[in-house]
Amino acid sequence: MSCSNKNNAPVIKFSADSNSIVIKNIDEASLFQVKNAYRTNSDSVNFISVLLTPNETDSLQTEKEVSGKINLIGDSVLFIPETPFLKGKTYLVESYVGVKFADGGKLFKGTIKHSLQPQQQILKR
Repeated sequence: MSCSNKNNAPVIKFSADSNSIVIKNIDEASLFQVKNAYRTNSDSVNFISVLLTPNETDSLQTEKEVSGKINLIGDSVLFIPETPFLKGKTYLVESYVGVKFADGGKLFKGTIKHSLQPQQQILKR
């Protein structure tokens, strides 16, 4: 198996039954790092955060963090919430899986940021 230089970001979506969030299409190097961190201390890994976002008609004024558990299944990362996702609600998912600190293009363009920026995805249940 050879290494790939694909710059495709991982895919973040609800599982088929909408009971969990799945991160797929993780490059081999990032998956290796995720697996090592997970093996070291699976209870404290923080690859992903999920926030319930307020709708226009909600009394909720700010985003609310969704508690849950992270599992590794094959080549995917799963986020399983403590309480089920609510139908009709919108969730902001932030993931550091597959985030690169700096690539060659950023080095040459001088656009490197000093902190990592998570991949963000809005999901509506």
